[in-house]
Amino acid sequence: MSNGNGAVVVGTAGHIDHGKTTLLRALTGIDADRLPEERRRGMTIDVGYAHLALPDGSVIDFVDVPGHDRLVGNMLVGAGEVDAALLVVAADDGPNTQTIEHLELLDALDIEHGLAVVTKADLEADPNRRGELVDQVRTLLGRTSLAASPVLVASATTGDGLDAVRTGLTALAARVRSRRMSDGGRARLAIDRVFRVRGRGVVVTGSLRGGRLRTGETVRLEPRGREIRVRELQARGTTVVTSEGGRTAVLVGGMEAAELGRGMVLTDDPRVVATSRVLVALRPPADLAGPRPPSRAGPARPVGRGSVPPDRARVRLHLGTDQVDALVVRGPREAIDLPDGSSLAILRLNAAVAAASADRFALRWPSPPATAAGGVVLDPAPPRGISRRRLTPERAAALTAAVPSDPAGDEADVARLDLHGALRGAEGWRLAPDVTAALNERARAIVAAHHVADPDSAGMSILALRADLTAAARRRVTLDRRAADEVAGLAIDGLVENGTLARDGDRIRDPARAAGPPPAVLAAMDRLEAALAIAKPPPLAETARAVGCAPDGVRALESAGRIVRLEDDLAWEADTYRELVRQAIAMAAAAPLSPAAFRDATGTSRRYVLVILEDLDRRGVLRRTDAGHVLSARTLDRLRARAAVGTTRSTPSSNETGDDGRDDGRDGGEG
Repeated sequence: MSNGNGAVVVGTAGHIDHGKTTLLRALTGIDADRLPEERRRGMTIDVGYAHLALPDGSVIDFVDVPGHDRLVGNMLVGAGEVDAALLVVAADDGPNTQTIEHLELLDALDIEHGLAVVTKADLEADPNRRGELVDQVRTLLGRTSLAASPVLVASATTGDGLDAVRTGLTALAARVRSRRMSDGGRARLAIDRVFRVRGRGVVVTGSLRGGRLRTGETVRLEPRGREIRVRELQARGTTVVTSEGGRTAVLVGGMEAAELGRGMVLTDDPRVVATSRVLVALRPPADLAGPRPPSRAGPARPVGRGSVPPDRARVRLHLGTDQVDALVVRGPREAIDLPDGSSLAILRLNAAVAAASADRFALRWPSPPATAAGGVVLDPAPPRGISRRRLTPERAAALTAAVPSDPAGDEADVARLDLHGALRGAEGWRLAPDVTAALNERARAIVAAHHVADPDSAGMSILALRADLTAAARRRVTLDRRAADEVAGLAIDGLVENGTLARDGDRIRDPARAAGPPPAVLAAMDRLEAALAIAKPPPLAETARAVGCAPDGVRALESAGRIVRLEDDLAWEADTYRELVRQAIAMAAAAPLSPAAFRDATGTSRRYVLVILEDLDRRGVLRRTDAGHVLSARTLDRLRARAAVGTTRSTPSSNETGDDGRDDGRDGGEG
């Protein structure tokens, strides 16, 4: 069964002591300050959680974040995985330092859905002042991604305005659900808490997004690359069989608490990978607080909209519930300004994170701390090596246009393939159209050049062509040798399949040329075959040169079964060899056959008969004994079987021992 908890996750934001936790307590009846120290000090230190059942039957899961300036990292843990934001501003104080900073971070994460509440309305009796605060908050929101968010006034103490807030939250949840992007049913839970329950095991919690988790299933833990079994699930304190989204607790199997940590991800999405290098599109921060001084730890800090961290800047990446130091790379190749106003960059991370295309993130300056940029992951495993040359403004723009809207769609897949040039998928390697075209043109040109250089050749060696295309592929895209060889083979197969090239055995030719050797080569082959049609043939290489038969012709004779080659430089015409085999079998059937007797019977020499007898021994036609060579047991069995069906011949012919004229009986099945 399903628990139906596909909740909308809303994160709070705002300055310390502006009443975020108090407002949630008034709305939900739940105290999000879970730590004793938080309750003692009256301030949120770490991320807290609460939930609210709405009149329409849906649920909002709240993530309550700390408002203290020293706890912005914890704030981003909560904000990194929310669907919408609840901005809280105290009526007796107005927008303050963390109000501005939190808004900048929400804008960096591109949170578009939100609701702002001017709280502690009971502490500000002047309605004009409350109106001014509403206008001030609305103006601030208008300079961020939350520009369309409503602004309400309420008091958690008296209850005034809380019904309007609940109504606003219901509308907010509906807006999120109507525009929530599908992740193809793939589950992803970024861990924000890890703890052990005595007698039960290790529990992790987080906001489940994209798909569902089921009890008993196995998911991946990234960036560790390990598999974890889901032993039990809870949603808002209730044990469930299936969690469909929202705040979820997972009892995991096979892991110790020390092996898990905040920032890791449980997922069944193959697009989520472990990476320490990501291709991103950066947006400058919202300019809500005016210019900032330069950083003591790095290059001069950009001011306001219109600039992002420069090349070699050191920043802090906040992605999901993880955070890690990063180096911004915006060298000559990466410094691309994109059509949507963002800027391309590569982030080199000090540690691996779990990331996927379309992930939103924020960058912060380490000292003094401030928002440096927001952005989206375009490719969690960007091109390396020679494929980096493919990073052009056109390809970057295509990827930027495709990824945020549908990262798993065809348009994004095509754009990423075009950027890399070659990608391995579930069904093997895929090539970008320009890479395919280049390899195809190269193959056609090489084969054509071979025909010009050697017009008598039956075609080019497929091994030589594949080796050339392997090198050509590695000059265009980043591939190891084995992968490039596979890509070259696919290119050749494609050209043969579509008729651009033709294949004859291990030879590749232009299909316009007739199959097989040219007439001049055929004539030379005939001459060589005739020269080898004697019991004591001359050396193969010398004879081939004498009759003008090139190596291709020799190989063609052997492939066609017209000659039998037992050593590199020793071969017989096939019929001649079959007659020698028949003679050896007949002599061995009558009495043990010695090399001397076979030599005298054939009029050859010991060198030739030893080669033939060794071949027959190896193939199991004859068996060597101290007295001489005799028929093998297999040959005798076949003779008896033939006798049983009325065969009158006393000895088998070479054809009866499997010597069919093409493979010269050398298949091990004689007898």
